[in-house]
Amino acid sequence: MDFSLTDEQELIVESYRDLMESENWETYFHECDENHTYPLRWTKALCDLGFDRILLPEEHGGLGLEDPNVTLMAIYEELGRYGAPTYVLYELTGFTTILREGTPEQIDAILSSLGSGEQIFNSACTEPGAGSDVGGLTTTYTRRNGKIYLNGTKTFITSSKGVKYLIIMCRDADNPDVISEFFVDMSKPGIELSPLPKLGLRMDSCCEVYLNDVEMEEKDFFGTEGNGFNRGIADFNFERWLVGACDYGTAICAFEDAAKHAWQRIAFGKPIARFQLNTLKFCTMKIKLDAMKHMLYEAAWNADRNAGNYDAGAAAACKYYCANASFEVVDDAMQIMGGIAVASEHRVNRIWRDLRVDRVSGGTDEMMILTAGKAAIKPFRP
Repeated sequence: MDFSLTDEQELIVESYRDLMESENWETYFHECDENHTYPLRWTKALCDLGFDRILLPEEHGGLGLEDPNVTLMAIYEELGRYGAPTYVLYELTGFTTILREGTPEQIDAILSSLGSGEQIFNSACTEPGAGSDVGGLTTTYTRRNGKIYLNGTKTFITSSKGVKYLIIMCRDADNPDVISEFFVDMSKPGIELSPLPKLGLRMDSCCEVYLNDVEMEEKDFFGTEGNGFNRGIADFNFERWLVGACDYGTAICAFEDAAKHAWQRIAFGKPIARFQLNTLKFCTMKIKLDAMKHMLYEAAWNADRNAGNYDAGAAAACKYYCANASFEVVDDAMQIMGGIAVASEHRVNRIWRDLRVDRVSGGTDEMMILTAGKAAIKPFRP
C-alpha cells in the first residue's frame, strides 16, 4: 500500500521537525528523566502546533484533517526520530472517549485544558489483584444517603500524580456483576497517592491510588452505569496502537545513532560499520523497522476509514510486535555503541529503559498474543 503523505501532511510534519531542531531538547529530556518530571515545556510547544487537536472533530476545535490517524502516525515517527518521550503524549490525543461517553460538564472540564500541554485525565483500572484479569476488580462504589462512595486501591496508574481527573473503574458493592466508571476530580478528599519507582518511562508518574470513602454523585458516572468494562475495552485498541507508534519512532532514533557511531568508531584500522557481525545487526534492525512502519501505517489508514476505530486484532499485533521488535533494535544499537551506550548519559540508555516497560504496560505481551491470535483464526472458525 502507498502511505505517501499529502502536501498538507508533509507541512505538518515539517513543523514538528522544525520544533525538534529549534534547540537541544535532549538536554531537557535528560533533566526530566533524571528528576522524574513531566516535560511540560515540550508538550506545551507541541500543543502550540495543534498536537492535541489532531483527532478532535472540528466542532470541538479540531483541525479537520482528512486522515488524522495517519497524520498522527507520521508525527510520532518524526518526534521519535529525535528521541522524544512520546509516551507522555497518549492522553493528549485520547479525547474520543471523552466526547463519546462524557457529560457536557465532563467534556467542558477536559477541553478547557486544550493547548496547555498539561496532563488532563487518564483511566484507572489496574488493581493489586486485577491487571489483565479485570474480573478480579475489587474497588467498589456504594450508594448511601443520596451520595455514592468509592473505596479500594488502584495500582500502576499512569499519570495519576499529574492529572486533574481519573476515570476510575469499580464494582457496585450491592450488585458485583455491575462494573461502572466514575469521572473523579483528583482534588477530592479521600484520595491518597503513593508514587511507584519505574525502570523507565520516568517522565510520566506512576502511583498507587487509595480511595477511602471518596464522595461522588450520580452525575459523576462516566458513561452509563454498568458499561465500564465495555468502555475500557473499546479504547484499549487505540492505546495499544499508540504504544506501537511510540516504540517504533524511538527505535528509529537508536538505529540512526548507532549507524552514525559505527561509521565514526575506528577499530583495527577501519570503521566498525564494516565488520560483518555489525552488518548483520543493521540488516535485521532495518527489516524490523520497515515491518513496524508498514503495520502501524496500515492500521492507522484503516482506522481513518472506519470512523477512527482500530481493529482489535491489528492493534494487539501492533503493540506486541512493535514493543518487542523496537526493544531488539535498541538492544542491538546499544551493543554496537558499546560503553557509550551503557556507561554514559547517551539517550539510547534512556530509550532502552523506556521500551522494556512497554512489554508490560498497556497490555502484556501475553494478552496481546491472545487477542491477535484469536483475531487471526476467527475467520476460519466453522
